[in-house]
Amino acid sequence: MDKTTLKQILKEQRIIFEKEIEIVERTYPKNCLKNNKIIVITGIRRCGKSTLLKQIAKNYKNYSYFNFEDERLLDFNHEDFNTLLEAILEEQKPTTLFFDEIQNIKGWEKFARRLFTEGYKIFVTGSNAKLLSSEIATALTGRNIKIVLYPFSFLEYLNYKKFKISNNYTTKEKSEISLHLEEYLKYGGFPEIAITKDQEELNQIYQDIIIKDLITRFAIRDTKDFRELALYLISNATKEINFNRLSKMLNLKSATKVKNYINYFTEAYLMFLIYQYNYSIKKQIMNERKIYAIDTGIINSLGFSFSKNEGKIIENSVMIELMRRNKEIYFYKGKKECDFIIKDGIKITEAIQVSLSLQDKETKQREIEGLIETMKNFKLNTGTLITKYYEEKINIKNKIINIVPLWKWLTN
Repeated sequence: MDKTTLKQILKEQRIIFEKEIEIVERTYPKNCLKNNKIIVITGIRRCGKSTLLKQIAKNYKNYSYFNFEDERLLDFNHEDFNTLLEAILEEQKPTTLFFDEIQNIKGWEKFARRLFTEGYKIFVTGSNAKLLSSEIATALTGRNIKIVLYPFSFLEYLNYKKFKISNNYTTKEKSEISLHLEEYLKYGGFPEIAITKDQEELNQIYQDIIIKDLITRFAIRDTKDFRELALYLISNATKEINFNRLSKMLNLKSATKVKNYINYFTEAYLMFLIYQYNYSIKKQIMNERKIYAIDTGIINSLGFSFSKNEGKIIENSVMIELMRRNKEIYFYKGKKECDFIIKDGIKITEAIQVSLSLQDKETKQREIEGLIETMKNFKLNTGTLITKYYEEKINIKNKIINIVPLWKWLTN
């Protein structure tokens, strides 16, 4: 590419990047600022990666910013990296480099590695797990730290709403936080949607992920099958899935095809799978898995009734929050079931059950029995039962169960 064009793009992008706008402070590991590594920020499309770069950039004086999603860069390839570097150095004298949505340029990791060895502090962003693939991990061995950014957490959402977190809420404040939770569960945490509450726009984000991040990138030919599988999985979020049964149910050619498609969904951070816990790794791989969506708003935007699906919406929100907290997550099935168990090292350290309400006696008994069995099996003294609003602490056979309202658990 022409160096003059690249200089012009650099100038224009810098003006936009430095434009003062009100942003919601995102949570990220602050040690990445001092760490001498390439910082890789990845996550689903439109979750706020560029805004996070703006937030991080305030910590640096001499930096350069370049966004590879500019339509003038359609012909940019690996041979243009050096021309870009020359354009940067002729216009600026940066010590830190921010590269936005760099993942689609073949060979970017070698360029980043070269700049890193020359002493630059480097931040890169991208919208898919390609940024964390084995090939890149090999190219950047020992040189990178990953930050996975999700849509707003409930805490970040409350921050956007300028609602102050407290240990003691008045009745009025509890009512207000309940309304915020209702909105958060319905519209999800994508930053733009938090502002507009536009479910059509949310549906467009979903379509962009399916078409631009997946069908185009992976050259999917059977687009109808691909779309139907995506829709089925999102509409069945929180449920167990089986590759063979899915292939027969949806008339797909093979279980391998289903598995590959689901791998694509997880690469784009659209969905996540968790395993049923088993001491045998082989059995763990053979067992069914549970599927979750990245955002409750996306589930609702695809035409599914929020009120009818509120229980699974709450469970899905708990799962994504556990991922934000970098937990190693499984589900448990014995005689009874438990929604989530958390593994730390070689030990199971937490058991978490999720239920919309405990008003029904049978539901309450089922949820508590599943939790107690799990706690006994993994020698845990305490367990957590998350509901929408109910709160209580109960002691059963020397086992303590903390029943916690969702808003309190999400803000803890």
